[in-house]
Amino acid sequence: MEPEAFLRSLDDERIVAAIREAEGRSRGEIRVHVAEREVADPRTEAALVFDRLRMADTAERNGVLLFVAPASQSITLLGDRAVHERCGEAFWTAVVEQVRDEFRAGRLTEGIVAAVRAVGDELARHFPRHPGEKDVNELPDTVSHG
Repeated sequence: MEPEAFLRSLDDERIVAAIREAEGRSRGEIRVHVAEREVADPRTEAALVFDRLRMADTAERNGVLLFVAPASQSITLLGDRAVHERCGEAFWTAVVEQVRDEFRAGRLTEGIVAAVRAVGDELARHFPRHPGEKDVNELPDTVSHG
């Protein structure tokens, strides 16, 4: 699918609402980024976007990036050091497969929302919000692209 068509088909409001809900249950941060061009190495490109979006600047190193490259038909999920140490590669792989299944069925927004919810569950398990703790939103909740 062309990146522009992919972006137009997404329901940004639902995705942002899912991000806010997931982040509201934890101290982690979630970003969604859609590449506007084909990428040769999705994992390397996702790492570059992770850096560009300053995902490693969170206080607890618990940011997670869902990187989608529609022109390359690739999905990558990257967690910062503290998240990855707790979740491991098997978790990321399972979530990516869930997104792929939704995408194959034509449910693009649903795939992203499902990934955000799964990541939110994992963040809440490992980085729970403490009672009375004020939410500090360290990164924007919007869907970025470029």
